Amino acid sequence: MDAFRTAYLHDLARTFRYYKSLGDRALAQVSDDNLHTLVDPDANSIAIVVKHVAGNLRSRFTDFLTSDGEKPGRNRDGEFEMPARTSREELLESWSEAFQIALASIEALRPEDLDRTIYVRQEGFLVVEALNRSVSHTAYHVGQIVYLVKHFAGPHWTTLTIPKGKSAEARGGYKKIG
Repeated sequence: MDAFRTAYLHDLARTFRYYKSLGDRALAQVSDDNLHTLVDPDANSIAIVVKHVAGNLRSRFTDFLTSDGEKPGRNRDGEFEMPARTSREELLESWSEAFQIALASIEALRPEDLDRTIYVRQEGFLVVEALNRSVSHTAYHVGQIVYLVKHFAGPHWTTLTIPKGKSAEARGGYKKIG
């Protein structure tokens, strides 16, 4: 069972790294102006989504096993406001620091920690449940970032995964099993 738990923790860290990389590669393709562009008045800009993901990861993973995941100093509602344009450098620094905090916490976990209970907004979750929720939440928002960047980049977009029409090349040809 420890081998399975160890593999799970390794895969979770790898998955967080993947989504950070996906976000980084998308963010590299958006102009500074479009970081703050709203597609409609009720939408979130890319910068706001980045700010929210950073705030969420920082809150959830600081003192992960020993304090409530919703830290008293976190202003979640404020994550969805940007009265002054935050620079690309500030956004990316906050984004990177938050992922570093998350990854350090995940890498510090031991297989037996997955059965422990932690709290988010005073609601108990097994560590494995909290980790699954967090990686899903992060993937959801990275998907939003990628979608918005692709929209703004238009024909200048460089795909982040397998380009359309290139699946056969990517898999090296189909091989029947059995």
